[in-house]
Amino acid sequence: MMDFSQRLQRIAANPDALTQIGRGLEREALRITPEGALSPEPHPSGLGSALTNKWITTDYAESLLEFITPVSHNVEHLLSQLADIHQFTYAQMGDERLWPMSMPCFVGNEDDITLAQYGSSNTGRMKNLYREGLKRRYGSIMQVISGVHFNFSFPDSFWDQLFGEQAADERQNAVSDAYFGLIRNYYRFGWLIPYLFGASPALCGSFLNNAASSKLAFEKVGEGTYFLPNATALRLSDLGYTNSEQSSLKIGFNGLPEYLEGLRRAIRTPSEKFAEIGVKVDGEYRQLNANVLQIENELYAPIRPKRVTQSGEKPSEALERGGVEYIEVRSLDVNPFSPVGITADQVRFLDLFLTWAVLSDSAPMDQCELECWRDNWNRVVLDGRNPELLLKIGCDGERLTVQQWGSRVFAELAEVAKVMDTAAGNDEYQQTLSRLQTWIDEPSLTLSAQVLTQIKEQQGIGRMGKALLAEHATTLSEREYGYYDQAAFEQEAQDSAVRQAEIESADMVSFDTFLDQYFADIKSV
Repeated sequence: MMDFSQRLQRIAANPDALTQIGRGLEREALRITPEGALSPEPHPSGLGSALTNKWITTDYAESLLEFITPVSHNVEHLLSQLADIHQFTYAQMGDERLWPMSMPCFVGNEDDITLAQYGSSNTGRMKNLYREGLKRRYGSIMQVISGVHFNFSFPDSFWDQLFGEQAADERQNAVSDAYFGLIRNYYRFGWLIPYLFGASPALCGSFLNNAASSKLAFEKVGEGTYFLPNATALRLSDLGYTNSEQSSLKIGFNGLPEYLEGLRRAIRTPSEKFAEIGVKVDGEYRQLNANVLQIENELYAPIRPKRVTQSGEKPSEALERGGVEYIEVRSLDVNPFSPVGITADQVRFLDLFLTWAVLSDSAPMDQCELECWRDNWNRVVLDGRNPELLLKIGCDGERLTVQQWGSRVFAELAEVAKVMDTAAGNDEYQQTLSRLQTWIDEPSLTLSAQVLTQIKEQQGIGRMGKALLAEHATTLSEREYGYYDQAAFEQEAQDSAVRQAEIESADMVSFDTFLDQYFADIKSV
């Protein structure tokens, strides 16, 4: 049985195992009017079809853009692609700007938030109806919180080094098991990500209209911004993007069969609360169904196992067919100081952390232990910069401060950084880790501390956000394309409109029949 250092040395024998890591980014951002309100305008026509454009789509709302990069093996290329997408988008937005923070500023009325529109096809209508269900279940304000998702995969050469020669089925199972080991370690130690990169220590008062907020000692700055002095990522707290109905799902992460069983149980479990909404009332749909999850994407989690789906395939069906192909990290706040919402240091830290997590021992985890680790996450998002905050190792282990525990993890991350720099022929990973080590030692250097300082200086989220979005707009308008060019984006916009029209003309069944067929496996249980 190998330990962490032995596994790392085995990987180090082949540089391709660490230089060919696959990365992709998905960044969400609200379109904002010059006055600082949510844009009431439809998706800009110059961006093509939100249903089919491979780079630029929408998330929950028509005003909530989502930028998607392809898989890249180079950090600079990845960020250049993302910047190019931003640059082209800005050119299609007129005088609108992109809100630079995860938490939106004041939203006066939920009816101001227009659900994303995807055309008249059955697929497009289903995407819109799913969002209608989210609106009725949780309200629209929660749904316009923005984040950055990081998609990550190891190359075949990584698994060749780690596992040696294997038959196809054996390799598929071994890779899936390894990714689930990574996921368990992410739950154990991933609180480091909101500690370092959480950027939502404050929020607008419009988010405080629930019971969770009454238990917290918020302080106020400006006309309506509320903050917790040591908070890191309120976006990840019960005040942010959560679903209390899911707390009883008990989805496990000890392997793909357990995960799929739990996920499928969730999408087949009726919810009394959601049944009260109704599914189809007076001929109008209100949600896709009345189960705890309408579809699998409704599962809120800080990390997900993924596989690229084939046409008509559900995410769980793809995982069952081919095993885990990559993981999606979903706990990153938008970095408000970056024009594209994330920096190279953040990407490289995630490279290090996820590589460390897959190479480290990762024992099975029952639901009791999982809840203990989730409690650590909650402590960090609400009070992570408190130097006296103690986190527990499992349910019965010793208690350590964030600094003590973070330093232990960083000591092993340093080993990974050396190996990755040797493979790449530079010292960029070690430089990143050295910079972030100071953030472990001094909480006032973390992203959330920097954000809170700016919010206080400018007397609120609104003023800080407006100042930053003006800076970012200037930066993006003055740069040159670094990876793509204008013509490529214009062609994709045109092609996406054609693809949407083809999808709409190809529909052969009614929307009711389409939904019946899609959910046939659920209704038959």
